[in-house]
Amino acid sequence: MDFDYTDEQKALKDEARRFLGDASPISVVRGVLENPERGHDAALWARVAEQGWCGAAIPEAYGGSEFGYVELCGLAEELGRSLAPVPFASSVYQFAEAVLAEGTEEQKLELLPAIASGEAIGTIAVSEGPGKVSAKRLATRYANGTLTGEKLPVADGMAAGKAVVLAMGSDGPVLVLTDLAGPGIDRRIVPTLDPTRGAAQIVFDNAPAQVLGAGGDGIAALARVHDRSAVLMSFEQLGGADRALEMARDYALERYAFGRPIGSYQAIKHKLADVFIRIEVARASAYYGAWALSTNAAELPVAAAAARIAGCNAYWQAAKENIQTHGGIGFTWEADPHLHYRRARHLGLVLGSAKAWKHKLTDRLEAQRAASNAERHAA
Repeated sequence: MDFDYTDEQKALKDEARRFLGDASPISVVRGVLENPERGHDAALWARVAEQGWCGAAIPEAYGGSEFGYVELCGLAEELGRSLAPVPFASSVYQFAEAVLAEGTEEQKLELLPAIASGEAIGTIAVSEGPGKVSAKRLATRYANGTLTGEKLPVADGMAAGKAVVLAMGSDGPVLVLTDLAGPGIDRRIVPTLDPTRGAAQIVFDNAPAQVLGAGGDGIAALARVHDRSAVLMSFEQLGGADRALEMARDYALERYAFGRPIGSYQAIKHKLADVFIRIEVARASAYYGAWALSTNAAELPVAAAAARIAGCNAYWQAAKENIQTHGGIGFTWEADPHLHYRRARHLGLVLGSAKAWKHKLTDRLEAQRAASNAERHAA
């Protein structure tokens, strides 16, 4: 089975790379980093939306361009490579996927066209501070069409106008939709390690809300949405890891020590070779996840967890070694390696840590094996 991009998909990636090279140079990234209250670059977001990227996986019936999930994965890879300071992940990988996977037909028709055009920005509000998300710890409440509680941090929470919120309903956890520009909402900027991806604390005080879809187990619904988001996020991590390794390689070939490029020393060669291996493992896992997502395969939960773990590990390793290879200037504000370090840490936590996903993968593999054994015994 060939998991590589087709020629048409490669052409789309090449065009996306050229576009982002012009529209999102490092100066744009630093412009947001040095003014963290901005949260994202609005001009770049408008240009990205004009390309039709926000609706890449949204059906035409809901205002999307319906390129497909593999094409969206390719775009995510290029956005990660360029460190684009836009709320693409929150709005497209998370909010849009939540509405597509769990929403009613009416909710899709109402919300997705504005997301596809970039006119509206969405996000998912799940966390209520440090610690694992669980029904026992869920303090945000949904009752009688209103939402009360607090979410912290919410990715791109200041930029978003719509949110899917995990809350405790009368029959257990449920996902609900709310308008962040409506009454009963108070938002504050939350400082993070990566200000190029804004975050917020959002307080709900009897804010109007409605159940997403038919309701049901909100924790299970969130897991399904996160599986889809994790595959897309793994491509953004893959693009960032590729670029971080390129930066380290280029510097190792340019920087001389004792009359030789530092890249000629085994200490550097071995470190970068290890990074390359991790990236290739992440690439294989991400491609498998893209196949599972685009075909809605039964393997998606396992493929998503594997892609998430490998993506986190590869980007983190590449970002660290990029700084180390640059030596004394690697951690300075003027040098660029810290930009990937910040983004790697951010992406490694926004859907839950790699450790949490390892537990998910273990549980899912054990469930698969138990089901397989039961089928064998039944036969």
